[in-house]
Amino acid sequence: MGTIADLEPLGIALGLGLLVGLQRERTDAQLAGFRTFPLVTVAGTLCAQLAVNYGGWVVALGFLSVAALIVVGNLARIKAGVVDPGLTTEAALLVMYGVGAYLVAGNTAVALVVGGGVAVLLHLKPQMHEIAGRIGDRDFKAIMQFVLITMVILPVLPNKFFGPYSVLNPFRVWLMVVLIVGISLGGYVAYKIFGQKAGAVAGGVLGGLISSTATTVSYARRSRETPQLTGLCTFVILCASTVVFVRVLVLISLTAPGYLAVAGPPLGVMFAALLVLTGITWSATRKESAPMPEQENPSELKPAILFAGLYAAVLLAVAVAKEHLGQGGLYTVAVLSGLTDMDAITLSISQLVHNGQLPEQTGWRLILTAAMSNLVFKTGTVAVLGGRALLGRAGALFGAAFAVGVIILAAW
Repeated sequence: MGTIADLEPLGIALGLGLLVGLQRERTDAQLAGFRTFPLVTVAGTLCAQLAVNYGGWVVALGFLSVAALIVVGNLARIKAGVVDPGLTTEAALLVMYGVGAYLVAGNTAVALVVGGGVAVLLHLKPQMHEIAGRIGDRDFKAIMQFVLITMVILPVLPNKFFGPYSVLNPFRVWLMVVLIVGISLGGYVAYKIFGQKAGAVAGGVLGGLISSTATTVSYARRSRETPQLTGLCTFVILCASTVVFVRVLVLISLTAPGYLAVAGPPLGVMFAALLVLTGITWSATRKESAPMPEQENPSELKPAILFAGLYAAVLLAVAVAKEHLGQGGLYTVAVLSGLTDMDAITLSISQLVHNGQLPEQTGWRLILTAAMSNLVFKTGTVAVLGGRALLGRAGALFGAAFAVGVIILAAW
């Protein structure tokens, strides 16, 4: 016998069906609209409730009935001379029937997410077509390479430790590759959405997300080619270097969440110092503008393999230094690995701290040391590739940030 509790999924099914039906009604969908969608969703819920007593064949029969109604409806429209090559409404009807059934058989939150997602997906048709139109062969290649990295390579790697010091785990090493490539790809996608004419702030933020070192190289060269953009180039380089610390804190929170409470404050102070310096340069350059340089595809397989090798090498080097060279050896590894890349040393240290193989206070000091080494490398890059004016501005600002890092290491 039915109870009040049986009405809850029916009410939710009705609401979700009305939501999707309203969207279809506004698009003048001929097959189904404001009335049909709630009826189909409620039918799914009723079939699932009946299936509790009579078996799952009831849900299957209901699904086939909805499919048959779709066929009959389309045949009638074709005979009337109405031909619609799209199948969106038909697919939405079948999904919403499934959502109605899932309200009984599964989790209500999942059904709400799927039902709401269907409505949003249908509503964003123009925007999605616009994004699809912007995706060229190169961008689609980036997406497919990310699929290769995440869904093909990662699942087949062994999840066990090998080699000396038991720090090399192929699955975990490649998982860090997936994490880094995912963050960089997110920046690359944002770059493609904003376009090359994005403002200086977007250039710095996206540059930091994709590669702060590559951004420094690009804008250092630009300052030499176009001296009047020196102020803008200084801001973008400093902004990208500031975003690096956001990236570092995100990586720590994802790989060793409990460690963020210890590493976050000192690294956060360093971030705040760079943010202030970036704000100072912004006040002098906010009226300047220039197109962003072309960004490289961050999901190429070769760089991913190189990063995996670098990350594994840093893991092993830290373990060797800890075992045989003491504190001095650890800081040497941090300085060398931080010169061109902060991701590998951050992930390595976070993993070792998380596994109890490295003291927490030593961990963040090594990461900060690597970050200071990275600032020195960027200053050298500016000196070699940029003009004197850029070196004077960026060098002074990087020097100030380096001094803050020294103070943190000495006084924290």
